[in-house]
Parts: sequence; structure tokens; C-alpha cells
Amino acid sequence: MSELPNRDEALALLREYTEGAGLLKHALAVEAAMRAHARRVGGDEHAFGLVGLLHDFDYERWPDPADHPFRGAEILAARGYPEWFRRAILSHGDHTAVPRVTELERCLFAVDELCGFLTACVLVLPTKSIADLAVSSVRKRLKDKAFARSVNRDDVVNGAAALGMDLDAHIAFVIDALKEGALFSDTTRN
Repeated sequence: MSELPNRDEALALLREYTEGAGLLKHALAVEAAMRAHARRVGGDEHAFGLVGLLHDFDYERWPDPADHPFRGAEILAARGYPEWFRRAILSHGDHTAVPRVTELERCLFAVDELCGFLTACVLVLPTKSIADLAVSSVRKRLKDKAFARSVNRDDVVNGAAALGMDLDAHIAFVIDALKEGALFSDTTRN
């Protein structure tokens, strides 16, 4: 494969390995945030988006850190995805020991946990709408260790720092990215 597949092909791969609505929504959220970061840094929006879309595609089948995202990287290699694409996905977890050296890799790390946390914040809003989520509310909930306890707060903070962004600015940026597109629609964009 000399170039990346189109979005529909990547979505088919995601759906082949992922059935849970929560993980599918997470993939779409990370994709939206990655596309926004690509525009911010002058990166390839399609490439950034597909990395975000597929970063956890193997997680439902192989959630153990000994397997995820390694199994996914093997599947992607067998399907012709380039090494830089697989490396970006491998770099999103500290347990892989793959250092984050490119903007693509740093962006994926910065948005992964944050997107999960923002989704949790939205779910407790009366409207359940990202449009009603305020940065101040997110910051307050970040301090509450019992709220969305599986989200690694250090990764949220360190992700923003790795991008050279103030945490509040990064939270606002990702909220805006999730508001911008049809976050939970998987029929738009190529």
C-alpha cells in the first residue's frame, strides 16, 4: 500500500475488531481531535485522522497491555499500513516504550486520554452535549480522582505539555474540535 486507505476502509477495519459503542465513539472523538491538531500544526489531516480512528481498534479483543497496541500494529503491518503509521499508534501508550518524537505521535498521546475524559464529563451534563461543556468544569472534574478514575490525569497534563500548550488551552481546543464536526457520525469525511 503506497498510500493510506480512505476513511471508509479504515472504518471497516475499526468495525471488524470493535463492536462496543463506547469504544467506537472514542475512536471518532480521537479522530476529530487529531484532524484539528493536523490543521493546527500543518500536518496531513487524513493521516492524523486515520491514526486517531485506528489507535485502539484492537483494544476490545486484546485489552491487556502485553497485547495492545502490539496486536493492532501487527494487523496493520499485514494490511500494508506504513511503519510511521504503526509507530504512531504504538507510541500512544507509555508501556510500549516507543518514544513520541513526531507531532503526529505527540498529538495522539495528548488527545487520547483527554477525549475519554471529556466524554465522561459530557455524560454527566444534563444536556449530554459537548456544546455545553466548559473548560472550568473539566478542570474541576480532573481534581476529583473518583470521577472517571480510569483516566490517567498525568497523561492529560503531560500531553498538553508535550504539545507546548497550556492545559486549559488544550482542553478548549479539543472541546472545540469535538463540537466542530459530526463527532458521532461515521458517514462524513474521507
